[in-house]
Amino acid sequence: MGYTRLNVQARVYDGFSLEGAALTFLRERCENLRFSDDKEAEEARTGKNLGTSLKKGEIPYNQQMDVDRLCLENALSRFLRSGRKEDAFDVYFCYLEMFVGEYTKTRRMVELLSEFESNGSGLLMKHRDHYAHSVYVFALGLAIYQTSEAYREAYSRACPCRDDPACRFLRFWGLTALFHDIGYPFELPFEQVASYFEVDGDNRRMRPFVAYRALDDFVRIAPPIAKQLSALCSDAAYDTTDALFAGLLSESLGEKYGFTESQMLSILQQKPTEPNRFGHFMDHAYFSATVLFKKLFCELKCPIEREHLDALTAILLHNSLYKFSVARYKEKGSIPLTASDHPLAYMLMLCDELQCWDRTAYGRNSKTELHPMDCRFDLSGGAIRATYLYDKGEAGKIDAYHAACAEWKKRAPDRTDSEAQKPQLKAYAGMYESDENGVPMFQADIARIVDLRDIPLSVRTELVENRRPRCCLSESSFLGLYNFAIALNARWDSGDWKQAKAEGRETEFLQNVKKLEKYTSAFEDLSLEYQLYNINQAKAFAWYMEEINCFYTDRPVGFQLVEALSEDELAVIGPMEHRRWLQEHYDMGWTYGCPEKAQRDLVRQHWDMIPGWIGDSVPAELAAENYARLKKEEQEKDTEPMECMLAMLRMFDGLRIYRLKPQ
Repeated sequence: MGYTRLNVQARVYDGFSLEGAALTFLRERCENLRFSDDKEAEEARTGKNLGTSLKKGEIPYNQQMDVDRLCLENALSRFLRSGRKEDAFDVYFCYLEMFVGEYTKTRRMVELLSEFESNGSGLLMKHRDHYAHSVYVFALGLAIYQTSEAYREAYSRACPCRDDPACRFLRFWGLTALFHDIGYPFELPFEQVASYFEVDGDNRRMRPFVAYRALDDFVRIAPPIAKQLSALCSDAAYDTTDALFAGLLSESLGEKYGFTESQMLSILQQKPTEPNRFGHFMDHAYFSATVLFKKLFCELKCPIEREHLDALTAILLHNSLYKFSVARYKEKGSIPLTASDHPLAYMLMLCDELQCWDRTAYGRNSKTELHPMDCRFDLSGGAIRATYLYDKGEAGKIDAYHAACAEWKKRAPDRTDSEAQKPQLKAYAGMYESDENGVPMFQADIARIVDLRDIPLSVRTELVENRRPRCCLSESSFLGLYNFAIALNARWDSGDWKQAKAEGRETEFLQNVKKLEKYTSAFEDLSLEYQLYNINQAKAFAWYMEEINCFYTDRPVGFQLVEALSEDELAVIGPMEHRRWLQEHYDMGWTYGCPEKAQRDLVRQHWDMIPGWIGDSVPAELAAENYARLKKEEQEKDTEPMECMLAMLRMFDGLRIYRLKPQ
């Protein structure tokens, strides 16, 4: 099992941890993902390869598909080890390139969320990251599918198809999980206005609020798309996304939860225009589903499949619509959703609730609350045993909370309504406090949303030492990574970069519009593997700066400005970049060899790899020895990109590089 068209080293994962189960799913359940028998037959008939590596036609098509899947596996592995947004970017990039289309056609959809959160969420009282959060949700869904036979059977029954169900789940679960929060830019302005007027003890009903108007064009479905939908939906006619979603939800959940299509349509039409009817909250899920529909079918012209619609309604349901307008989950006698009712919605709501660890706090109150920094999962036996890990350094805050709870309980019999509410400590409080059955409130709350009889859940907490991955001083918007990668790749073009650098025209080289269009097109022609090589090279720059006591920022600071890197600094960076290059290539199944250049990508051998070495993690000393044996022109391939980054940082992000200490 695994990669049938690649000679890659076997990997043994802990099959019941979050990381191990998710990566095992990608490696073992998704064999032959996106393979084409037709293209393979054409290659056999013509003797010409149809796959792309560094260039088109270098490798067989199905080999490229295996390489793409390995790219996704490695990207998800990097993210689960680091939790960094920069590594979350790789997962989005892989998914979009593999299942949706070119990243350039969809980048605004995912970048807008992160841009809004980074720049605007500090004005809110409560808000935490949703960009990296969505990738964690994606991974958790893969892990649960991998380990729960009950869910796999429910998914196969509800979504019968001729394709491999695991490959199909990957495609549509990825769409559901990675894009379920892209509507947050609509909710953030609403919350900013609410936060502006917020006072302790105040009621939202007493404050001004934001509502949306002029939505007719936003929700309208063009006739050609409506025709496709009619063919999928038993000849039903839908002229707006509101009408479509109302019809789909009433068909799947209306009988169980007692609502009609017209009732649901009224709710959806009021969601963006009358938030006062919904507790004075704006539902980002409504906008996430609508924006994704417009992007996929109106802009990208993707052919519509029934499971696209399941993904959209899952996104629509995951926030407040299901909880308060469909199931009314806090009311006595409410009925939780089962996996058979709506497999993708079930998985999204389960994973969205569970994923509360390692989320950057942006809101003013959120920064002072206590959230788990990690979670250890045991997914054996088809169950979910989640141990949420809290920082031992926060023990004082936890002790104070316990003391306040003890005092509150002591005063409970004599407490009046005017007295202070029960002490709170955000996520920790829900995991510490139990209901009448001794079940943590956090767990009990999830059980009211989704049926856990077939996937038993247990939750506990633990205090541990803070061992989060080291961060670097450099900071910027990682959204520039795609632009950086294009420019880094452009250095290989006919010596233009070397000439521009020698003449001091680096910025001119990077700003030439005609050349930039040419370089963008050249980058898009690369395979996913080579695009990621350039992206990861750009990401590594911040860590190299750390090693030479430099950092970059867009803030004015009182340190020495760096205009160029010294020979000594480049001598430090070169072996580090070579080690990164080696590790990346070993992870992608490359080995040492000296084939003809035209055959290099086909056999996946390169003469710059370490002769005779086989292993998992490349030692720094061995990488340095290998770097020393390379010719000077090969060594310069590891240092020139870093000099190129100096000019790119100034141009794309308005950043400057500084030294912590003078040379």
